[in-house]
Amino acid sequence: MSGPDGPSSVYRRKLLLGSAALAIAAMAPRFAWGQGPATAEVNTTGLAVTDDTVTVGILHSVTGTMSISETGSVQAEKLAIEQINAMGGVLGRKIEFIQEDGASDWPTFAEKAKKLLVEDKVASVFGCWTSASRKAVLPVFEQYNGMLYYPTFYEGLEESPNVIYTGQEATQQILAGIDWVVETKGAKSFYLLGSDYIWPRTSNKIARKHIEKLGLEVVGEEYYPLGHTQFNSVINKIKLRKPDVIYAIVVGGSNVAFYKQLKAAGIDMTKEAPLVLTISVTEDEIRGIGGENMVGAYAAMKYFQSLENDNNQKFVDAFKAMWGEDIVVGDVTQAAYLGPWLWKAAVEKAGSFDIDKVREASPGIELDTAPEGYVKIHENHHLWSKTRIGHAQLDGQYEVVFETAELMEPDPFPEGYQ
Repeated sequence: MSGPDGPSSVYRRKLLLGSAALAIAAMAPRFAWGQGPATAEVNTTGLAVTDDTVTVGILHSVTGTMSISETGSVQAEKLAIEQINAMGGVLGRKIEFIQEDGASDWPTFAEKAKKLLVEDKVASVFGCWTSASRKAVLPVFEQYNGMLYYPTFYEGLEESPNVIYTGQEATQQILAGIDWVVETKGAKSFYLLGSDYIWPRTSNKIARKHIEKLGLEVVGEEYYPLGHTQFNSVINKIKLRKPDVIYAIVVGGSNVAFYKQLKAAGIDMTKEAPLVLTISVTEDEIRGIGGENMVGAYAAMKYFQSLENDNNQKFVDAFKAMWGEDIVVGDVTQAAYLGPWLWKAAVEKAGSFDIDKVREASPGIELDTAPEGYVKIHENHHLWSKTRIGHAQLDGQYEVVFETAELMEPDPFPEGYQ
């Protein structure tokens, strides 16, 4: 295999990572680690904190069907950690990490989360992608009082004191995206399609309620197991029912098969008949799908690699320097990058690595260096953010065709959608 996750690519990434690490090491100032506050003052609960290091966890799928989506999150978190260390670390301590593979299997995520918290005693965990994996680890984080930084856009209907949600919830993505396609494209009928687990099902439940509230019609709704590759039957149904919009929440490797088969069936997304609107396909997935199979589709998200601002340019340049010029950056990858920075800010505001103190310090934390622009942690542990609509181009990038004028306040429990 020589695709984006194949051995030759992995070997190339290792070489690039080595080169990037050497470059960062050469440019970075030399720090006398351990010059921060005494460990007894900043670590009163037995976390993996020494006089000169603090250990965190990274927990994503780097194998299995979800690796196409989650590999970018791992890369972004490692980049953030490298950059933070180059700036002097956190409270005078160098960040070290222990990485575990959730392997696209929800019980494995729970098992690895418990290991990181109980055995490794990490100070925080950056991880998960699917809602199924998040739901699997949530009881573990709440039982053992860990802190998870979760980067994926999701269905909402959750608010945990042990999670900081750096992606968007439903009102910021689902409702805003549907409003855009109705107001801008005059859409009146929708076919809902998703992978078969909690996020697509709950998201489409919210989407259906919103579509029907607008007096519009859902003409079909289908779900398929993770890793599913045969979509010809549902594509035939779509062609028969002629919806204005295919609302697609297919995730992981299944996206490759779905969009290739959609094109092979004669559906030209550039003609927008039907229009394809996705909330799950980022640039990371397009890299596997192929830009020629995705061109013409629309995506509702908060971040696209093509955003034109200084923060994003610096981020993309650094990401490519570390992981290779042919690499791409998607919405969840950017949200994953925010995790270590938001954690650092909360730790420094609290003056402690203790989970309870970091939690108390988190609401109100601001980050004006985020690639997506300014972000702020709400009291409900979600981020204020903008909604943007991207139009897929042949080169695998999205052209931003719409964005909300102001940051949207996160509302994980919207009235009437629960």
